[in-house]
Amino acid sequence: MRFLMRRLGFYLAAFAVAITLNFFIPRWMPGDPTTRIFLGLRGKLTPQAMDALRASYGYDGNLWDQFMVYLGNLAHLDFGVSTTNFPEPTSSLLFYSAVWTLLLVGLATAISFVIGIGMGIYSAWNRGGFFDSVFTPVNVMLNAFTPAIVALILFYAFSLQWRLFPLGRAHDLGIEPALTFEFIINVLYHATLPVLSIVIVTFGSWHLGMRNTMIGLLNEDFVALAKAKGLSDQRIRYRYVARNAILPQITALALTVGYVLGGALITEYVFNYPGLGKFTLSAIQARDYSFIQAQLLLLTASVLIANLISDILNLILDPRLRSRTQE
Repeated sequence: MRFLMRRLGFYLAAFAVAITLNFFIPRWMPGDPTTRIFLGLRGKLTPQAMDALRASYGYDGNLWDQFMVYLGNLAHLDFGVSTTNFPEPTSSLLFYSAVWTLLLVGLATAISFVIGIGMGIYSAWNRGGFFDSVFTPVNVMLNAFTPAIVALILFYAFSLQWRLFPLGRAHDLGIEPALTFEFIINVLYHATLPVLSIVIVTFGSWHLGMRNTMIGLLNEDFVALAKAKGLSDQRIRYRYVARNAILPQITALALTVGYVLGGALITEYVFNYPGLGKFTLSAIQARDYSFIQAQLLLLTASVLIANLISDILNLILDPRLRSRTQE
C-alpha cells in the first residue's frame, strides 16, 4: 500500500506540473485566440466585443488571476469555449471525440497485445522452428512501418478501390446511437480499418519483446528445476516462464499509450474518424488553444493512469515486488 501511495503521489505531482505548463506555455506565445478571431473578421469587432471575448477565453486580468480562474474551471471540467466550433463548450467536444478515440485505441491495444504476446510465447517455446523463422522477421519488418503509411494503404485498397469499408465516420448517418446490436455492429464495421492499421504496426513489438524475454528465462535455473520435478510443458510455459516474461511487457504497455494515441490521431484523420485526431488538427489550424490545452491534459492523464494501472498489475503478478513493499 505504501508503494502505491508513493506512486500515486508521484503521478499527482506530474499531473500538477502538466496543468501548470499547459496554462503558461500558450500565454507565453505571441497573440491569443481573440487576436485570431479579430484578424479573421478583418478588424470588425468593437473594443467591447474584444474584451468580452478575452474574458470568455480566460485572457483578461493579470496572469495570477487567470491562473486561479483556470484552476477553478478545471475543477468543474470547464475547458472554455472552442473557437473551432464556436460557441460549443470545449468539454462537450472533447468528451465526444475522446469516446471514439478511446474505443479505437482500446480495441487496437487489446488486440495487438493479445496477438503479440501469444505469438511471442509460441515463438520462444519453439524457437528456430517454422513459425519462429517466418513470423519473427516479418514482424521486424512490420514494426518499422508507421500507422500513417499503413492507414493510407488500407484506405486506398479497401475503401477507395474495392469499396469494402466506408470512407469515414464512426457509424452510418441513418442509425441512431444506442446500445443496440445493429448500432454496435455498425460501429465495429466503421472501426475495422482504423483499428487494423494500428494493430499491424504494433503487435510485432509485443511479439518480439515477449519472445526475447522468454528465451532469456528459458535458460534460468527455476525452469530446469521445474522440468526435473516432472511438471508438464504447458504448466512450465505459462505458469513459470510466461508469467515472469509478461511483467516487463505490462510496464511497456503503459509506456506505449502515448505512442498509440499519437498514431491514432493520424489514423483518425486518414479515415475521417470523429476522434481526437480529427478535431485536434482542426484546432491547431484554427489556433483553438482551449481544445489543444484540453486535449494535451487528457493525453497526459491517460498516460499517467496507464502507468498507475501498470504498477498495480505488476504488484499483483509479482510476489517479489509485494514482499519488498511490505519490508
